Amino acid sequence: MDALQRLSVEEFKNRDKLPLVLILDNVRSGLNVGSIFRTADAFAIQKIYLCGITAQPPHREILKTALGSTESVDWEYAENNIEAITQLKSSGYTIIAVEQTNEKTWLHEFQPLEDKQYALVLGNEVDGVDSTVLEHCDVVIEIPQYGTKHSLNVAVAAGIVVWDFQQKMLR
Repeated sequence: MDALQRLSVEEFKNRDKLPLVLILDNVRSGLNVGSIFRTADAFAIQKIYLCGITAQPPHREILKTALGSTESVDWEYAENNIEAITQLKSSGYTIIAVEQTNEKTWLHEFQPLEDKQYALVLGNEVDGVDSTVLEHCDVVIEIPQYGTKHSLNVAVAAGIVVWDFQQKMLR
């Protein structure tokens, strides 16, 4: 750990965090949830909200891919994703869905403001972000894709968007 200059869990919990939380909207795969925990740890985000059917630690599939990051990253289960979004909005967060819609902003065109906090909503692997959840979002961003599938794994999408936000917010 020392040679790699890695923080202990306690040091991580006490460090400054990126003003960003993730809301997982009915993500089915525990493996995806675990991968998202690792991304959240890597970029020191504030918190993950696990909503609806999204698996929660200590689920064995989460632990398999999270590699201990469930201990470092703050998380909370919220059965109702709309209630979690409403709570975050009342605390000043801008809610952003990561989804493919007709009315969207391309990820590379979105510029987070320095003094704002953001919550990214990532959706179900088959159905994406629920349409009722989209109605409560302030912005929808889409990751440009140029292949034939126009679909990314939710954990991959999380990594791309969190990295992009980190780059833009820490400039």
